[in-house]
Amino acid sequence: MSQQHSELSAQQQLEAYGYKQELQRSVSTTDLLVYGLVFMVPIAPWAIFGTVYNASSGMVPLVYLVGLVAMIFTALAYAQMAKSIPLAGSVFSYVGRGIHPTAGFFAGWAILLDYLLVPTLLYVFAAESMVGIFPGTPRWLWALVFVAINTVINLAGVSSLKLANRIFLLIELVFVVVFVVIAIVALTGGTVPGASFSTAQVFDPAKVSAPLIASALSIAVLSFLGFDGISTLSEESTGRRGGAGLAMILALVIVAFLFVVQTWLASALAAGRDSFSDSEAGNAFFTIVEQASSSGWATAFFAVNVLAVGIANAMAAQAATSRLLFSMSRDRQLPAFLHKLNGRLVPQNAILVVSVLSAILVLFFVGQIDTISSLVNFGALFGFMLLHVSVFVHHMVKGKSRNWLLHLVVPLIGFVIIGYVLLNAAVEAKVGGIIWLIVGAGVFLYYRSTGRSTEVGSEEPGTLGEGDPTGAPASPAGSSTATPIRTDKDPR
Repeated sequence: MSQQHSELSAQQQLEAYGYKQELQRSVSTTDLLVYGLVFMVPIAPWAIFGTVYNASSGMVPLVYLVGLVAMIFTALAYAQMAKSIPLAGSVFSYVGRGIHPTAGFFAGWAILLDYLLVPTLLYVFAAESMVGIFPGTPRWLWALVFVAINTVINLAGVSSLKLANRIFLLIELVFVVVFVVIAIVALTGGTVPGASFSTAQVFDPAKVSAPLIASALSIAVLSFLGFDGISTLSEESTGRRGGAGLAMILALVIVAFLFVVQTWLASALAAGRDSFSDSEAGNAFFTIVEQASSSGWATAFFAVNVLAVGIANAMAAQAATSRLLFSMSRDRQLPAFLHKLNGRLVPQNAILVVSVLSAILVLFFVGQIDTISSLVNFGALFGFMLLHVSVFVHHMVKGKSRNWLLHLVVPLIGFVIIGYVLLNAAVEAKVGGIIWLIVGAGVFLYYRSTGRSTEVGSEEPGTLGEGDPTGAPASPAGSSTATPIRTDKDPR
C-alpha cells in the first residue's frame, strides 16, 4: 500500500473505494471491544461445561487455551484485512477485494449461513432455558419475545446497541466475579467434599493424548466464534484505522482468560469426578454453583445465562448479520432493498429481514440444536479459510509484502487449523454446508445471467482523486451514489 494510503483515515479509505459514508460513525474502539466480548459471551462455558468436561477428561481450561492458540491466527488475519480494507462486509469485503469478487461472493454466502443461523440458534437455546424456568410454556413464544426485544434495540440505532452491550457485559462480568468469590470460599472452606485446586485440572500428562487435543481443538475453535463480528462494524468505527483488528485480538484474549479462570475453578469444584452423566451434563455448572453456595445463587446464574444468550448475544449477532446483508446489497450481490437505512442510520430492512427469518427458522428448528449448530459451524469455518487465503493473496501476491510472518506464516497456520477442524466436522455439517454453497452458486449464476454482477474487487482503492480510469474523483461523503467505482488501473 502506498504511503499516501497508509495515512488515510478509515473514512477517507471508505470514500477512496467509491462508497459514501452512510452508516453513523459513533462506535469507538472500546465499543468494538465491548461488542466483541458480548458476542462471544464471557459466561459461555456455563451452558456447556459438563459436555466439555466429559470430552476433555476434566481438563476444561486446556480446551480454551488450545482454542486461544488456534483462533489467534484467524484473529490476526482479520486484523490485517480490517486494517487494509475498512468495509462493513467482513469476509465478503476482504475476500472480494483481496482475491476476486467471485471468491468474495462465496465467502460472504458461506458466512451468511453462520450469521443468519446464529441468532436462531441463540433464540432456541434461550427458549429451552425459559421453559426450564417456566415449565409448560411454549418454546416458540419465548423465542419470538427475544426476537422482538432485539429487533427494537437494533432499530433504535447504534447508540442503543452500545448502551445495551455495556449493560449486559457489566452484568456478566459481575457474575463472573461472584462465581470466583463463591468458588474460592467453597475451596478454602471445604464446602464441597473432595474439591481442591490443582494444575492437573489444566494439564494432566497421564490423560493428554493426540486424539484428546484434536477433539478439544474442534470444541475450542467453535467456542470462540463471534469475535469476527467486530469487523462488520468497521464503517461505524470512530477509532483509528485498524481499530477493529485490535479490538478482535483483545476481545479474543480477554474472553479466553475469563473462560480459563471460570472453568478452572469449576473443574476444581467438580471434586475430581471422572465425568458427568448425560442427565447431569447440561446443567453441570449450575449444579456446581448450587453445591458451592445455594439454590438461590444457582437460579440467579441460570437467569443471567438466559439473558446473556437470548438478548445480549443474539442482539449482537443480529447487528452483525444486518451489516453483512447491507454490505452485500450495496455491492449488488443481494436485493437492493437491504441497503436501506432508517433515520437513525442503521440498515432497517436488513434488520427486519434477519428478525423475520429468525422467527420463521425458530419455529422450524425448535428441538434441533445439533443440526443448526453444525450448519453454523460450517459457514464460519469455510469463510475463515477463504479469509486466510485472502491475506496471502492481497498482501504477498498483489502487495509484494515482505512481512513473511503476518502475511504468509500466520495465514498458512490458520488455514491448516481451520481446514483440519472443517475436515473433521460432522457429516451433517458438511452435507448441509455443501447444499448451501450449491444454492449460492445458483444465486450467483442468476445474477450473472441478469447482468447484475458486481464490479468491486480491485486489490486496493485508488488514491483520492483517482477513483476510475477517467480520473473522476471517488464519491465524497454525502454524495448520492452508494455504488462502488470501478478501479481498473493499479494504484501503486
